[in-house]
Amino acid sequence: MKKQKILVVSDTHKMHVNFDLVLEKEKPFDVLFHAGDVEGREWEIEYGSGCPAYVVAGNNDFFGQLPPEVEIKMGPHKIFMTHGHHYFVSMTLDHLKREARARGADIVIFGHTHKPCLKFEEDMIIMNPGSLTYPRQENRLPSYIVLEMDEEGKVEGEIRYV
Repeated sequence: MKKQKILVVSDTHKMHVNFDLVLEKEKPFDVLFHAGDVEGREWEIEYGSGCPAYVVAGNNDFFGQLPPEVEIKMGPHKIFMTHGHHYFVSMTLDHLKREARARGADIVIFGHTHKPCLKFEEDMIIMNPGSLTYPRQENRLPSYIVLEMDEEGKVEGEIRYV
């Protein structure tokens, strides 16, 4: 059974050394999601990854033309991605989850906090890959998420560290 490999990153903040390392380490993958605070090289992320790439604007992406949010259908899932700062994710995930449900999304990707999380809840998968540049979680290791989705839409994933 063929599985799709999905790479999820965020908060690279102009410094793409770890991003480039992760690209090489994880290739090949089928889809790339970047949850914002790119601060440059958007075109390289979108077109240089060799696969479909979705990138949203973060609170530090002042000069680009990135969308603030992305909604896409992938298999039986609807994915909602936003940087998260407009949904107060540093304090609670309640606003973000409410918005995702209102949009009919069952997979939510966000960034902003620089702290990785991957939660498989009853009706929703919520993830933040952390930051590849300025990690803020206890071990302070740059992080990202790799997901695999099978043909029936079953999703498995893990937080990985550089």
